[in-house]
Amino acid sequence: MRVIGIDPGTAVTGYGVVEAIGNRLQAVAYGVIRTRSNLPAATRLDKIYSGLREVIAEHKPQVASVEKLFVSRNPAVALAVGQARGVSLLAAANSGLEVAEFSALEVKQAVVGYGKADKTQVQQMVKVLLGLSEVPRPDDAADALAVAICRIHTAPIEG
Repeated sequence: MRVIGIDPGTAVTGYGVVEAIGNRLQAVAYGVIRTRSNLPAATRLDKIYSGLREVIAEHKPQVASVEKLFVSRNPAVALAVGQARGVSLLAAANSGLEVAEFSALEVKQAVVGYGKADKTQVQQMVKVLLGLSEVPRPDDAADALAVAICRIHTAPIEG
């Protein structure tokens, strides 16, 4: 099974493609889609959508896993992240992918085994689980890989 994990954000959207081969996990690709703050919101969202569609077309995941919105104290930030989540979900759906959504707590529980794990613990487990020589950078890419691993660990599919 091949899964794309997505960590949505307006300025930076992380993506990570992970393949499960038996009980082994392998990082296929990871990175970020960046948008400039001086661009109109619609242009930024289009760039996220197009970038995710390109990653999906290139790496052909079967399933998408998207991090749920973390409730922010700043309504403007919550709205912007919500918009990035929306286009992330749309990119996956329009690519014909099944979409699963997970909270940060669920991701931490699935990857580290502890729902209150800190960012460093999650990143170190991503490195270990994927057999990487170093923690993936930037953080948004590591977070997206964790979201993909969560999907694999919580809802395995044959194939």
